[in-house]
Amino acid sequence: MKKLILFFSLALISTFTFSQEMVISKSRPLPTVDIKDVKGNPFSTSKIENDGKPIVISFWASWCKPCIKELTTIADIYGDWQEETGVKLYAIAIDDARSSSQVGPLANGKGWDYVVLLDQNGDFKRAMSVGPIPHTFVLNGKREIVWQHTSFSEGSEKDLINIIRKVKNGEEIK
Repeated sequence: MKKLILFFSLALISTFTFSQEMVISKSRPLPTVDIKDVKGNPFSTSKIENDGKPIVISFWASWCKPCIKELTTIADIYGDWQEETGVKLYAIAIDDARSSSQVGPLANGKGWDYVVLLDQNGDFKRAMSVGPIPHTFVLNGKREIVWQHTSFSEGSEKDLINIIRKVKNGEEIK
């Protein structure tokens, strides 16, 4: 009986610790929502674009250790990704008004070469149906959401770049 309880406990824990990945069966357009840049200036998500190349949108927070680990891991290889695929990453911080002042300095201190934006009211988060963070989306060149995943584990950046390559080449994502 103890072994059975242990087995089900481990199964339940693994459900919540591993990344959840989802291929979007029907791509959907990126919703238009008004958010802010790190200086507090208005920014419309309709301006999220990349001249027909792949786009990554990563929802994160300054207090989220896995989020920071993911964005820092990607930062180390982002230049190579851009050179190979032309991808552009938008890091959307969901920090509220109390902690949003830490977002810009944190991103600068980590040397992230991303467009960093603030979703203090959670409007964009709700429009994108973001659950647990980090929550990462890949968009095709038409600004359509084609893939998403939650959580971060070592090596998941390799899965992400493989998806970006497929999007760049117009391949189907399975």
